[in-house]
Amino acid sequence: MAKRYGVGDYQYESVDDWPADDIPGMASDAACDSEGRVYVAVRISQAFDNNHGAIVVYDREGRRLDSWGEEYLKVPHSIWISPSNEIFFTDTWDHVVRKYSTSGELLMTLGMPGMPGMPGGPFNMPTSVVQANNGELYVSDGYRQSRIHRFTADGELTLSWGSGDLNDYERAIHSSTAKPGTGPGEFNLPHSVNVGADGRVYVMDRSNLRIQVFDSEGNYLDQWNDVPSPNQATIDRDNMIHVATAAGVQVWTVDGELLGIWGEKGDRPDQFSGAPHGIWIDSNGDVYVAQVGAQKALNKFARL
Repeated sequence: MAKRYGVGDYQYESVDDWPADDIPGMASDAACDSEGRVYVAVRISQAFDNNHGAIVVYDREGRRLDSWGEEYLKVPHSIWISPSNEIFFTDTWDHVVRKYSTSGELLMTLGMPGMPGMPGGPFNMPTSVVQANNGELYVSDGYRQSRIHRFTADGELTLSWGSGDLNDYERAIHSSTAKPGTGPGEFNLPHSVNVGADGRVYVMDRSNLRIQVFDSEGNYLDQWNDVPSPNQATIDRDNMIHVATAAGVQVWTVDGELLGIWGEKGDRPDQFSGAPHGIWIDSNGDVYVAQVGAQKALNKFARL
């Protein structure tokens, strides 16, 4: 019998044989289009001198349909698909945000491939991108700086905010001793960003173990503390926020009430063998959780 998980009205059953075909590496994130196809950001190889990845496409049952991007993707990090089936994608090692069609046609590139931007500007290892209801794009620029950037739908930069010099990458790789950003509106590895229906902006401030809330102009509104390494979030059609954290999937109201957390660490098909990193909810309410730190770790949970 498949294992059941959830909190409150959000109950799920593990789909243990999903996907039916292997993932060719580490699944960093996943997102679904309007037809239920699942696009997985895969890190095929990740090392300082050998980085390449791909977007691998599955149908709803987990059968592999397609893959693309192997010739130019480096370290896939996040993927987000709009209601009109435009695919937005961050590549941390290439310092860019890209927009694709569902066939893999490149539609837009933000940033200079292979080149970090100027300090405080786009991009230096960006972590996620989403599109608000008004078409504006928001990008968390988190692995080597602590910024959120806002763009028009056409890619014109209109606002950047945030501060804080140190993050986990700078400490571990470059032995930096700079001061991390810990105050309101400061960040220590902003790992992802989401925008609610009312325009409020939710930032997963991972190394500060919190979620910060802003208005669309970057003005600080609130923060939710003691979140175990929030990696990424998605907002469902009920306006609830589901967060992939180091401890499992948390479910929050948009006003900051925590309903609970679900999921288990372990090696069974229903458990998280890696660290929950990416999360998506499809049109059926089914949840996909991509995990880093383990190969081929992508779980599907069917909404009950």
